[in-house]
Amino acid sequence: SGLIGRSWAMVFAAGGFKVQLYDIEQQQLTSALENIRKQMKELEESGSLKGPLSAEQQLALVSVCTDLKAAVEGATFIQECTPENLELKKKIFGQLDLIVGDNVILSSSTSCLVPSKLFTGLKHVKQCIVSHPVNPPYFVPLVEIVPHPETDPSTTERTYALMKKIGQSPVKLNREIEGFVLNRLQYAVISEAWRLVGEGVISATDLDLVMSDGLGMRYAFIGPLETMHLNAEGISNYCERYREGMRLVLNNFGPVPEFSGEVEQRINQAMSEKIPAVPKVLDARRKRRDEYLIGLAKLKKQMKSD
Repeated sequence: SGLIGRSWAMVFAAGGFKVQLYDIEQQQLTSALENIRKQMKELEESGSLKGPLSAEQQLALVSVCTDLKAAVEGATFIQECTPENLELKKKIFGQLDLIVGDNVILSSSTSCLVPSKLFTGLKHVKQCIVSHPVNPPYFVPLVEIVPHPETDPSTTERTYALMKKIGQSPVKLNREIEGFVLNRLQYAVISEAWRLVGEGVISATDLDLVMSDGLGMRYAFIGPLETMHLNAEGISNYCERYREGMRLVLNNFGPVPEFSGEVEQRINQAMSEKIPAVPKVLDARRKRRDEYLIGLAKLKKQMKSD
């Protein structure tokens, strides 16, 4: 019932599903419910609440439980949201494996642990899958669906259909790979950003501007492959024009950074001057980020309907 669990609960409730939120601490659950209520009310007031139901109707769909067996009784889909700790996640799935039936889907929110590390050896491995959201799932709809080598195709299809039904944007990976797709792309960008700042090519604040007022403007609506397609007379023409230049630049990339030491201190100083790393300021900035994401989501929805 942490940040990701709460956000998932809100997404499923918005889709009209009953949600049982499980945690080992009652106080944690009480706090989660209060937080969900506050968020839903604020979203409703701003006209940004997802789904056809009112905030009160959605809240009525969310209940809490400190007993795992009781929490999953009658469930058709279980979304695990524990911290990114392999042993903890394996422990939870080991417990679930003993108490669920043959029709429930066991899904993990993990951002980088591949399914074969999580699910191998489970009796219900065919029902296991990764559904990796983007933080925060309520405002950013992408979900990466990653099967275990033994996952039944019907598990993948049912998960995909469910995510579509609740208004998310699922993508299917054909096989597992370290970091999945989103984080592989994200880490590639972070890695080069770190090198460019570290080598003194550009300041940390200007680097972020390159993305927010440059690449990010396009990537909010189209991906890198469609960008290539549109920036020439199709992909083949783009490659004909730019392949040599791309290869020249890519072969000039440096090694993977350590993400520590002097460069870390320099980037930390720049970011902390812009946004002091104290809870109150960070929370306010996150809230602003979420407000921007809500506005962007509204705009994208409007543009698609047009």
